[in-house]
Amino acid sequence: MKNSKTVQKIGLLTAISYVIANMVGTGVFTSLGFQLAGGVTDVPAIMILWLMGGIIAFTGAQVYGELGSVMPRSGGEYHFLSELYHPALGFMSGFFSMFVGFAAPIALASMALGTYFSNVYSGINPQYIAAGVIVLVTIVHSTSIKSGGAFQNVFTIIKILLIIAFIVAGFVFTPEPQNISIIPSSVTWSQVLSSGFAVSLIFVYYSYSGWNASAYFVSELKNPAKNLPRSLIIGTLIVTILYLLVNFIFLYVSPVSSLTEQLDIGAIVAVGIFGAKGGMIMSGLISLLLISTISSMIFAGPRVIQVIGEDYPALSFIKRKRKNGVPLVAILIQSAISLILLFTSTFEQLLSYLGFVMNIFAVLTVIGIFIHRKRFPNMSRPFKTKGYPIVPIIFILFVIWNMIFMFKEKTIETLIGLATLLIGLAFYYVAKALEKKSSTS
Repeated sequence: MKNSKTVQKIGLLTAISYVIANMVGTGVFTSLGFQLAGGVTDVPAIMILWLMGGIIAFTGAQVYGELGSVMPRSGGEYHFLSELYHPALGFMSGFFSMFVGFAAPIALASMALGTYFSNVYSGINPQYIAAGVIVLVTIVHSTSIKSGGAFQNVFTIIKILLIIAFIVAGFVFTPEPQNISIIPSSVTWSQVLSSGFAVSLIFVYYSYSGWNASAYFVSELKNPAKNLPRSLIIGTLIVTILYLLVNFIFLYVSPVSSLTEQLDIGAIVAVGIFGAKGGMIMSGLISLLLISTISSMIFAGPRVIQVIGEDYPALSFIKRKRKNGVPLVAILIQSAISLILLFTSTFEQLLSYLGFVMNIFAVLTVIGIFIHRKRFPNMSRPFKTKGYPIVPIIFILFVIWNMIFMFKEKTIETLIGLATLLIGLAFYYVAKALEKKSSTS
């Protein structure tokens, strides 16, 4: 008879499915409309945009793979930054993850799901649909790691098959395809060098966010030194290929004018491929696809919250687990915050707010590879970043460039994000003061 207290571990396939599901969500089915509105309308320029996003994600995935293999503990940036810099910086990252880093993307994905589903059943409020899915998936992941992993694998396989079917159908069944080419021209390079391209990279980078997903639950991986980097790299490569093909199909099927500033890009393109009825069915299928995205984040995010509870006695209540290892309190806290954001924020506000702060912690983490190698030059490294030091430098330069334009174009949202970090810093000192007080009393 098995011990009911045995903590279940996650295999490579499930870890890859979490990475893919974290990445493939609202971004690829919603952000093209914002990019076109920003002036990036040339097809080759759009392909370069999405390829650049994949390159950035791939370089970051390699670095996180190395750091995770030598510091194998759950928590992602929270753990890395605490160890490499200072616990206060790690806490700020964890605080952001607790209140926004995962809760907001869950709200975003559920908003998109509700929008797509309402195209099929227009009489239902999209927010209620979104809230219902958050609650349902929360219940699934609150039961056990094994059942949550099985749920994740099934919906991720469905997601990949649907995307492949969508791509094939676009090539085969589109009645009047657009006359487009992927060969760059002078227009391509002028758009690539424009401020609109840089701002569009915000949306693309958001679409690729999640490439670091398995770093958040390293402690729950089987053979983490090998499976962490493998899951990050394989997942990122698969998603990059899918994103390039999906965006080509969007532009192959529908004219730019019909996609500009539109949120439900997938639904519009589905109508172009299948007609009104077929497009309606496809909208429903796309909404199912987003369930795996919500599921993956409801699983990963609480692992950060739980680790914070382990490290700070004043917050120890959030580390409580069920006997099978499920961090129940952390899951419930995150889902509650997601529901609040769902009913109080707009899609674009959340997207802009999220991007800037996420980039800060990602850049600091990648810079951390230089710190770690200098501090521990003789440490055995199960996985080494290929192309070091060029690969991490590419990531750092691309993301900082992106952040500069983001700050210029979305100043208010980025300042709000920075304010969140200051609140997190204040909570750190409060937690430390309470810890000190309890130890001396």
